[in-house]
Order: sequence, then structure tokens, then C-alpha cells
Amino acid sequence: MPSLKEVKSRITSVVSTQQITKAMKMVAAAKLRRSQDRILQMRPFAQKMSTILQNLSANASQDGDNWYSKVRSEKKVLIIAISSDRGLCGSFNSTIFKGVQRLIAEKYAQQMEQRNVVILPIGKRAFEFFSKRNYPVVADYWDVFHGLSFDKASRIAEYAMENFRKGEYDRVEIVYNYFKNVATQILMTEQYLPVRPIEVKSRKVEADYIFQPDQQEIMSGLIPKSLKVQLYKAILDSNAAENGARMTAMDKATENAGELLKALRLTYNRTRQAAITKEILEIVAGAEALKSA
Repeated sequence: MPSLKEVKSRITSVVSTQQITKAMKMVAAAKLRRSQDRILQMRPFAQKMSTILQNLSANASQDGDNWYSKVRSEKKVLIIAISSDRGLCGSFNSTIFKGVQRLIAEKYAQQMEQRNVVILPIGKRAFEFFSKRNYPVVADYWDVFHGLSFDKASRIAEYAMENFRKGEYDRVEIVYNYFKNVATQILMTEQYLPVRPIEVKSRKVEADYIFQPDQQEIMSGLIPKSLKVQLYKAILDSNAAENGARMTAMDKATENAGELLKALRLTYNRTRQAAITKEILEIVAGAEALKSA
């Protein structure tokens, strides 16, 4: 049985840890409220932009002048992996890493053998994970969460679009956690480029648009803007999901610390009672010895 000093030391340590997890839970809850508001406000706009983007791509592809929807042989692939900068958020980051590895194994194993799968990590954890495992990595954009803004997301989107247009990448995919609620994050893998037209019952929808001033000017302005919005929405989704995952993880850690404290205090009381009983027995034994003498 451990000594009273050891048990008391463990109780002090667990109490300190519980206070930290409580504080982290409160911080995560405050951040979650802000990030949740941002993504809920962004989603309707992003969904509408996505619909317009797909319709425009379907319309423009008929004339062969829309490189955003140009399907090529998938020789080189860019995967945008969105993680977090910090840990202590449960399985949030490991879900992303496993999702990327599963995507590569199922769809791009041949390209990976030729070192033609490039990872663009967003978030420090993804950057560290894929760099240490010798994946080809684009290391210029991982710190986007330091002052997260649409401009930072736009620079990443511009990099992906420009290199897709040049033929450096034949497909661009995004892997991120979709924020459903505080306790639930859903792993999402979305094709970013080429843009897929809307399909209904396996047939493309032909959207009837009137372009003013002209189709090329509208396409060159609206489609890049929509792609930037889609990437920004994915980053905001991931940010809200991270805060939800951290809040849940810290709440569970606080509960576990409480259960551990109960067990330790019970052990402490039993140990103290055993020590007191031992002392009484020694006193009684000593008294009996004196009587006998």
C-alpha cells in the first residue's frame, strides 16, 4: 500500500491537472462560439457559390475554354490536408492523417510510388507529421491559423489554381474535418480541381445563363472567387471542428480527473485509517507489555 505522502502528492497533482483542463475547456468553449458563428454564416454563401461554380463550369466546358474543369490523366496530385496547430483535441488530427494515407492508398498508390503525390499541409500538426515521414510537402502555408483570414486562404487557393492551370498538378483534393456539432466531426474528402459539374441521374445539368458583359470575363472573375470561398469554408469548418473536439476532450479529461480523485481520496482515507489502527495496536501492545512487567 502506498504511503500517505505519496497518495497526498498524487492528489495534489491530479487537482492541479483538473484545474488546467477546466480552464482549457472554458477557453475552447469561447473560441468555439466565435468559430461556430463564422462557419454558420459562411456556409449558405459558400453553398450558393459552389452551385453557381458547378453550373458555370458545365456551361463553359461545352466551348472548351474552361481550364478549371479540364480533366487530365492523374499523373501528379496535390492533397490539401487541414489539421490544427496544437494537440489536446482527441483524435482530431489523427483522423486527418489516416484519411490522407487512406486516400493515397486507395486512389493514388501508383503516383505515390513515383513521388508524384504532394501534400500541402494547413496547420502545424499536419506539417510536422508529413514532413517527418518524408512526404513531398509544400511548406509555405502551414501557419494559416495565425491570424486566420480570407486573404491567407486566397493565397493557398491561388497556388493550387495556378499550378493546376500550368499542369503541375492534374488533380487537387482537400481533406478536412467537417463541423457537425460540438461532439461530432466528420472526415471529408472533396475534389477541389478540376471542378465537377452538377450531375443529376448521371446526366450533366446544362444551365442557361445570359452573360453580361461577356462569358470569358465573368468566368475569369467568378470561378476563382468561388474556389477561394470553398477553400476558406473548409478551413473555417476545420477550425470550428478543432475547437469542438478540444472542448469535448478537455471536458472528458476533467471528468476522468474527478473519478481519479475519488479513488485517490478513498485510498488516502484507507491508508490513514490503517496507519491509525497500527499505532493504536502498538500502544495497546506496549501497555500490555508494561502490565506484564
